[in-house]
Amino acid sequence: MEKYRQSIGKLGEQKAKNYLKRRGYQILDSNYRTKAGEIDLIVKDQDCLVFVEVKTRTSEEYGTPAEAVSFYKQQHMLKSAQYYLLRHGGECECRFDVIEVRLPARGWLRIATINHIKNVLQ
Repeated sequence: MEKYRQSIGKLGEQKAKNYLKRRGYQILDSNYRTKAGEIDLIVKDQDCLVFVEVKTRTSEEYGTPAEAVSFYKQQHMLKSAQYYLLRHGGECECRFDVIEVRLPARGWLRIATINHIKNVLQ
C-alpha cells in the first residue's frame, strides 16, 4: 500500500511540475529536505520565490487534497523555507502555495485535474 501511495504522490508532483513549467515558473528544487521537514517544490515566479506543497488524491473520501495540509505541516514548511533562505542567501518576496492534483482512480495517464491555491500562509 505504501508503494502505491508513493507512486501516486510522485505522479502528482510530476504533473504539478509540468503545470508550473507551462505557466512560466522556473523549477529550482524538488523534494527539498531539512530537519524540519520537506518542501515538495521550490519555484520562481518572476521575482517571487514560491514554496509549493503538492497533494495528490484519487478520491475525496477523506476530504480535499488541500485539507490534508495541516497546521503542523504548514509549520514544517515555514521552518524548512527559512532554512532554504538562510542557505541560499538573499532576501526576496516569498509565498507558500498548495497544488491539488486529482487523478482518476483508474487510468492514471488520463488528464489530471489541477487546482493551484496561492498564498496559503499569511
